[in-house]
Amino acid sequence: MLLQQVAGWSLVDMLTHNDLTLTAAQQMQIADAVDRLKRYEPIQYILGAAEFDGMRLVVDARALIPRPETAELVLLLAETLSPDASVLDIGTGSGCIAVALAHRLPQAQVSAYDVSPDALALAAENARNQGVKIDFRQVDILHDAPADAPVFDAIVSNPPYVTDSERASMEANVLDYEPALALFVPDDDPLLFYRAIADFAWTHLSIGGRLFFEINHRFGAEIVMMLRHKGFANCAVQHDAFGKERFVVAQK
Repeated sequence: MLLQQVAGWSLVDMLTHNDLTLTAAQQMQIADAVDRLKRYEPIQYILGAAEFDGMRLVVDARALIPRPETAELVLLLAETLSPDASVLDIGTGSGCIAVALAHRLPQAQVSAYDVSPDALALAAENARNQGVKIDFRQVDILHDAPADAPVFDAIVSNPPYVTDSERASMEANVLDYEPALALFVPDDDPLLFYRAIADFAWTHLSIGGRLFFEINHRFGAEIVMMLRHKGFANCAVQHDAFGKERFVVAQK
């Protein structure tokens, strides 16, 4: 990945030519990147980009690095929603979900909320780079959910869901570099964001509108129970490509 970015060599070039050489400047760039990798900095932050759902998105420490499982969530929405649906992404981060949905469903009206102005600036940059229009808004869904928000056909969120006690089992490339604000929830209230988003969704989803969550696999049954208690129907846990409980879907 470093050689592709620094030297412009394709994988085919590297496999079929044994006489490729780096300039002195390129060697310095590679050496600097390797030093950063030794300090466990994620390769995506070093490159300043990550591949997601067929797109190359700008990424840095303002937001989490998009994961392949989240791309599965985008595909689930794209296959479920009508082409002109109105969709809200809560906790958009890098904008990966919102941008990918706007790319896959060009007639859809896509909005995105995040509490972090830095993350919103990054998401807006990705939307511009991909040529899609998204309505971004700074919102603290826990404490200041906007009552004047419109009604949506679907609401999607990949909120913070890693419990504080799980920190000990996580790698340094996540703990030391990715924003804790987007990762962690207290052990005594792991559904903190899911409840707040469900309450907001109940008043801002159209009748029959759908709610989509990415989840911590430990809490799928609890999230489904919470949603049913709040009045949602057709609540179900769905698995990712690795067979792990990863998503919850529900309907108003």
